Amino acid sequence: MAELLRSLQDDQLVARFQRRCGLFPALEEGPRENSVGSAEGAARDPGAGHLSAANGNGQRRAGAPQAYIQKYIVKNYFYYYLFRFSAALGQEVFYITFLPFTQWNIDPYLSRRLIIIWVLVMYIGQVAKDILKWPRPSSPPVVILEKRMIAEYGMPSTHAMAATAISFTFLISTKDRYEYPFILGLMVAVVFSTLVCLSRLYTGMHTALDVLGGVLITALLIALTYPAWTLIDNLDSASPLLPVCVIVVPFFLCYLYPVSDYYSPTRADTTTVLAAGAGVTIGFWINHFFQLVSKPTESLPVIRNIPPLTTDMLVLGLTKFAVGIVLILLVRQFVQNLSLQVLYSWFRVVIRNKEARRRLEIEVPYKFVTYTSVGICAATFVPMLHRFLGLL
Repeated sequence: MAELLRSLQDDQLVARFQRRCGLFPALEEGPRENSVGSAEGAARDPGAGHLSAANGNGQRRAGAPQAYIQKYIVKNYFYYYLFRFSAALGQEVFYITFLPFTQWNIDPYLSRRLIIIWVLVMYIGQVAKDILKWPRPSSPPVVILEKRMIAEYGMPSTHAMAATAISFTFLISTKDRYEYPFILGLMVAVVFSTLVCLSRLYTGMHTALDVLGGVLITALLIALTYPAWTLIDNLDSASPLLPVCVIVVPFFLCYLYPVSDYYSPTRADTTTVLAAGAGVTIGFWINHFFQLVSKPTESLPVIRNIPPLTTDMLVLGLTKFAVGIVLILLVRQFVQNLSLQVLYSWFRVVIRNKEARRRLEIEVPYKFVTYTSVGICAATFVPMLHRFLGLL
């Protein structure tokens, strides 16, 4: 078992996977018989690599990894674009589009579950990274295609965790609520999560053990929390003290986040996720408590036929999404600027000092206030605006 775990954590396994998929370092010419397709050329990525983050004992150094511009050769552009796109399915750009779209156009019942489970797995995954402190794959031999993530630790892969959680929570939550072939839904969930997992190997951001660890942790969390999912469905009708608990507990979890050897975006990202989840939960509670929703969503699963997609429905959905995103961006910008102004004044920091944003006493409050406001806006004020504009 120990030998298997070592082999799954081996950087060479990641490098071999990249070579099989036609991705080579610029200085390494792969064998002609292993290259796929005739497209061949060097491409530049402004953060495509980092210096080895491990010392001779396999432990991460105290200093932050250093990024540099790395050339690489792509010999199979099908895999290149497939896995780059798949990697985006596990990043913020996907969640800030898919989750609001689900909330406004598909079913708030699903959105509520997806967001709560997403917040749970992301928090546990991010904290586990900074507790375990396992390094990411080293370059060389691995080609690194993403810059921002190299300052974070590797185990477990939160991309793999989030993709697995979103896809299978969606599947489980819809199987008794909508009529569709379960096998088809299962295939979509498996393909979606598998592509995101493999993209973490292709981009050189994780070892196979990081990815498998993320998937197994998520499977365990889903199994353990599934009996309590009905509680999630009834959060909006909970005690009037719910908003206090939903704000206080996540805020202190962010403040008590494990201290890293150097600055990395994990604490900021974790604060963003927890704050957004808290904001959405409070938004649902506001909707119920003040009776802002004219037709409450059924808490119990209801079999529904999926209506055929028409042009009018597509245009309406895109319009609602565009209106919602514009309002969210305006709220985000306003609250972020206001909170930073207040914090800078309170702590007597020079305005526009970007380094000061990384200080614990500034980063956590401004991120938390900003994205809690975004979550409340998405769950409460965007639907109100939709109703006002006649889009419901």
